[in-house]
Amino acid sequence: MEKDETQSYEKIVFTNKINENIHLLKLIFKNDETLQIRQIENRADPSIQCCIVYIDGMVNNKILNEDIIKPMLEYRAKWKEHDLLDVIAKQVTLSDSVERTSDTETIVQGIVYGDSALLVEGYSEVLILNTKGWASRSISEPDNEKVIRGPREGFNEAIMMNLSLLRRKIRTPDLKMEFQVFGTRTKTKACICYLDSVVNKRVLAEFKKRLKTFSIDGTLDSNYIGEFIKDSPYSPVKTIGSTEKPDIVAAKLLEGRVALFLDGTPVVLTAPYLFVENFQSDEDYYINFYFSSINRILRTVAFFIGTSLPALYVSLVTFHQEMLPTPLLMSISLARQGVPLPTVLEAVLMFLVFEMLRESGARMPGSMGQALSTVGALVIGQASVQAKLVSAPMVIIVGLTGICGLMIPRIKGADVLLRFIFMGLSSIMGLYGYMFGVLGLLIHLFSINSFGIPIMNSAYADSFQDRKDIFVRSPWWAMKKRPKYLSQNETRETSRRSTR
Repeated sequence: MEKDETQSYEKIVFTNKINENIHLLKLIFKNDETLQIRQIENRADPSIQCCIVYIDGMVNNKILNEDIIKPMLEYRAKWKEHDLLDVIAKQVTLSDSVERTSDTETIVQGIVYGDSALLVEGYSEVLILNTKGWASRSISEPDNEKVIRGPREGFNEAIMMNLSLLRRKIRTPDLKMEFQVFGTRTKTKACICYLDSVVNKRVLAEFKKRLKTFSIDGTLDSNYIGEFIKDSPYSPVKTIGSTEKPDIVAAKLLEGRVALFLDGTPVVLTAPYLFVENFQSDEDYYINFYFSSINRILRTVAFFIGTSLPALYVSLVTFHQEMLPTPLLMSISLARQGVPLPTVLEAVLMFLVFEMLRESGARMPGSMGQALSTVGALVIGQASVQAKLVSAPMVIIVGLTGICGLMIPRIKGADVLLRFIFMGLSSIMGLYGYMFGVLGLLIHLFSINSFGIPIMNSAYADSFQDRKDIFVRSPWWAMKKRPKYLSQNETRETSRRSTR
């Protein structure tokens, strides 16, 4: 990340006069009525004058009153103390975190982030005391990552709370956390997490390198950073993962990946990201491996149907009617009688309506959104068929395709885009256009990397061990090694003991 832009207050220098320092802080926070200044005079020695500066609403008032203000009022100074500020930091205040500094940038950032600045007469240095106490959302299950079995806790917008949730999952000093700051104006705190003995060092080095290659004035969500650091930014296929669940992040780290937390958002980025992860679910590892393997195969088939079924229907009905059985062809022809639109325009129109219903249902309140999506699809579909705007087979194609698309939410965007691309090619060249589209997609997928790791690496894994968690999931005792292209430490240390 490039050097932050120069702020006007960075050239301000604090003096050893408390009134002058208070005036400087008022200039820095000019027109900010949330700035609170509480001046304190020691009861035993009125010559000890202090001042607490904080932002109203960002601090815990109980901590501020009982751990800082009360001890400062009741402190009985000893004669000829050489460094009063050091005594206050080590013997008086009860704060769990105390930083002594004269850097204006550090002081201002501490105040705006919920800490309190303690100014003392006769000292140009300031004590930054931890008094953070803003309200945050409670821990709950993410709406878009619900599971039937498994952990249901999800991240919230407080980064330290999120890191504590991860620490509860991985209780080892091998878990490393490195902090950085992004946004020249927002000064948003971020944290890079990885397991030092497991992570791929080349991936980690590349990840850190890319975080230093951009500058932005504000980062309000992890996608701000993700768009800067991901491979192939114009590709519809994801090359960097995202999740709101601590158990998923822990599982990724245990495989050798890197995670990036950002303060203010529950979404955590993980890298590298392989294409096969689009068809995997965290619930796959919490249920029987037979059922999870079946579900994973169904998701893979759903991706094929969701992208290909409309294109195949358009190409067969438009160019290759001879490939359809005669009864089926007669049924489709009869259903299309009176329909004024060509097949491809009919499909595009119906899919646009479907996406509008899906988007409006997602944005509306829960129960109302579900009712709108269901009733809207039924009413519009039935009315369109009766009005001869679309044919009944097209409604079936759109409905089946939409259901398959909902089964693979991690690749939803690419699924919709590829669906329209394949339909466009099929409407021009029939099955040949569809095949050209599929070949182009395969070439594209095999040419994309994710932080130096090909996203299709799992498709041509050179060992049987690496194939045990791709399209099917083997039992845990069979997956003795991590994928060697993700981790420097392949051994999982799994074993199965006999109970006889």
